[in-house]
Amino acid sequence: MLKTKDILDEKDKRLRKKNTDVTFPLTKEEKKLIKDMLEHLHLSQIEKYATKYNLRPGMGLAAPQVGLNKNFFVVCHEESENVFHNYVLINPKMISHSEELIYSSAGEGCLSVNRDVEGIVPRYARVSFEGYDEEGNLVKYRAREELSIVFQHELDHLNGILFFDHIDPKDPYKNADIMREI
Repeated sequence: MLKTKDILDEKDKRLRKKNTDVTFPLTKEEKKLIKDMLEHLHLSQIEKYATKYNLRPGMGLAAPQVGLNKNFFVVCHEESENVFHNYVLINPKMISHSEELIYSSAGEGCLSVNRDVEGIVPRYARVSFEGYDEEGNLVKYRAREELSIVFQHELDHLNGILFFDHIDPKDPYKNADIMREI
């Protein structure tokens, strides 16, 4: 299982590097890493396990956050109480998005950022992504609201972008009036 210490801190330069596409078939190590990342996210969202293993709750992890500069991320989304859906996106691309912008009322957080960051991060309300699953099959996902935010956040990691890069330091709540808060 991945531990909190296995997730790189925002100061680590590997988080800002350009990542390379994954080739298929995946290695045993890549498959194990995907499994471990999803397990970490799943357990982190269940309070008794988060406490037991000292995990910060998280919904998504990108490969560079665990020290592998490859283009893939995973998301573990709680769709209803204790019902989770896992997403694996390898070599992902955003293929469309809404014009409507949203932001999280609670602010965005990141497992690589161990501090509170004030401000809003503009995100598209709805997105469509395509990429590949672990077997190399093309997959397409449409996401909205919270899940849309997570997909965009993780895609940013693959491009060396951290969420706070989107926040205007001089006006952290800039343009809030033209976006929908969720």
